[in-house]
Amino acid sequence: MSPYYDRSNLQRIPDLMKLTPQVSSSFLSFERDVFQASSHIPEKTKELIAIAVAHVTGCPYCIDVHVKKFRALGGTPEEMVEAVTVAASTRAGAILSHATHALIAYEEKPDPKAAPAGPAASSGPDCFC
Repeated sequence: MSPYYDRSNLQRIPDLMKLTPQVSSSFLSFERDVFQASSHIPEKTKELIAIAVAHVTGCPYCIDVHVKKFRALGGTPEEMVEAVTVAASTRAGAILSHATHALIAYEEKPDPKAAPAGPAASSGPDCFC
């Protein structure tokens, strides 16, 4: 069996694009505008941002593509790793701050009029994640 994330899988992107030509065209236009037409942030910095985001989203294809572009633009391993650790710290901080919701949910007093909790009591999903 081949690896789950095989770079050759990217060769199938044209097949996807044929299935959704308008959406694909819109996406590619958007991507061009972001990386090429907009000029407030240098291209190297955009690639550095893309590397950090790719680590948060967990996309090995994006990591590979953007690291290669970043390196070609003169980016260093130190800059790259620092950006990834900033992304990791930011993601961890977001998880921590969202934990306040868990604390509040735990501390809420049960509503005596509410339906009983549990899988048998629900007619549909309470959460979509």
